Amino acid sequence: MGGRPLLCEPYLLDPRQGGVYVVWHTEEHGQHAAVLAGKSVAGMSDEEALEAATGQRRAGSGWRRFDADTARLSRTREDAASGVPGRAYSAVVDRHVYRHLADVSGLPSGRTPYRVVSVDHRGRATVTPAYSLAPAVPSKKPVKLLLTSDHQLKDMTPANLEKVAQTVGVELDGVLIAGDLVNVPDRASEWFDSTTGLAFFAGLTGRATKALAGRTYRGAPLAQHAPLFPAIGNHEVMGRWSDTASLGDQFNDPQPRSVAERLWRETRPRGDDRQAWIAEHSWDVTTYEEMFPYPRSGAGGPRWWSRTIGDVHLVTLFVTQIWRSASASGRGKFQESAADLEAPERWGYGQHIFEPVKRGSEQYAWLERDLASPAARRARYRVVMYHHPGHGLGDNSAPPFTDPVQTVRRDAAGKVTAVTYDYPLADDQILRDLEPLFSDAGVHLVHNGHSHLWNRFRNDRGVNWLETSNVGNSYGAYDVSSGAARNLPDSPNNIRQGDPGGLAPIVPTIAPLTDAAGRPLPYISSNEITVFSVLDSAAGAVRSYRFDTRDPDSAVVLFDEFPLL
Repeated sequence: MGGRPLLCEPYLLDPRQGGVYVVWHTEEHGQHAAVLAGKSVAGMSDEEALEAATGQRRAGSGWRRFDADTARLSRTREDAASGVPGRAYSAVVDRHVYRHLADVSGLPSGRTPYRVVSVDHRGRATVTPAYSLAPAVPSKKPVKLLLTSDHQLKDMTPANLEKVAQTVGVELDGVLIAGDLVNVPDRASEWFDSTTGLAFFAGLTGRATKALAGRTYRGAPLAQHAPLFPAIGNHEVMGRWSDTASLGDQFNDPQPRSVAERLWRETRPRGDDRQAWIAEHSWDVTTYEEMFPYPRSGAGGPRWWSRTIGDVHLVTLFVTQIWRSASASGRGKFQESAADLEAPERWGYGQHIFEPVKRGSEQYAWLERDLASPAARRARYRVVMYHHPGHGLGDNSAPPFTDPVQTVRRDAAGKVTAVTYDYPLADDQILRDLEPLFSDAGVHLVHNGHSHLWNRFRNDRGVNWLETSNVGNSYGAYDVSSGAARNLPDSPNNIRQGDPGGLAPIVPTIAPLTDAAGRPLPYISSNEITVFSVLDSAAGAVRSYRFDTRDPDSAVVLFDEFPLL
């Protein structure tokens, strides 16, 4: 034994009939990587597991071996802002990360023990403890699904996940993550081993370390037992590639695909692959797609797809945009920086959408077909997950989710004097195009994130909307009960208070928080109280829980429950 530790404990992806994918990562290719699965695996010694993983036999009494395919992640890097144990960086450098992916098949129903064996280039082995996996839950069978989002290396995330495990266990049927898993997706340490103790996989595998109010939280081994079903948030999208800019600057510097495509037509770079060139000059989700190659669809790959999990049909979309500051100075939501007016190559193009979801787009056409499919219609419940809120009280619910309308102003000599952006509320792609489709298709629940709070709504056609991403770094709730207003210019298109979609927020049904006068609040927006939700299809309900990290000995409180009718 004595091999270099894995960068993360194994995680599960895309269970199907008789099988599931097991994934883990290391810093080197290694000599051998395999999964052992079967009823006798848990009782093996490490030496017996190593022999089974590397010997001539591929199966034995109560175990089978599944060799992994190994590939290097193509864009993982570190920079001066990285926190890697025992290392420091003064500039952007490549960091080798290898993905090992095993297709574990031929599984019986129910749970099966498994272990990962990974042998490094010197022949030293790492053998994980025994975990459990399972194939897809049969259709029409009830499931329990964790609803979460916006982990982003936030302080309360390990406590949140630890309380999930204590409340509902780790052998869930799925963890639905509505985007913003990390902050800068190409920074490898944010996924694996950040010195903050808050890396994404650290929390989801019980290897995190964060002290709050005198208690240290480590997260929980959820990913080793429950398959992950993620969606792309704005923090899974990298901006334009650079050999010199920091990873944070690259992340914050995307431009629309249409701008890169126009530049390609104008310059016609020789010897370059068109698709790769356009991605490097606009934005890409390469690291996310390599981390989570499954689930996927033929039309959208890992960006948008659907799966039936027991009696729940889950549709996951790519609905997000770059986040820009609302400040009236510098590059932001509503204008370009005065210093960049004569340099369009530095323009940010407002808070532009990455992948359109409006009627007539490729994603919308796929979604329309999927919601009308037999799989969707047969399911007891239909759930749609994506990142950007359609209805919400948060700061990120406005301005509207639409393509920015650019206005370029020039003086008499033709010099650019201002570049501004407007967002017509009537063109909001979620409210105008998606919501009617959800209502007509009988969608029961829309699960989103982005504003780091808990709030929920229900439209007049019975579609429930839930954001349950309160794991810290809250950006506030803009409601009459809070009295706060969003920092937006005065305009009929910019809803400064309340839900831009016009729905009234629903007060939690069991134990809402209250304001200073004792009035119940229809939201939780806090950097001290963390929230998670669970869809329990056997009960036909979604339950939301809160935990006050200021009092480590306090109980987890069930504060809201609503039926999926």
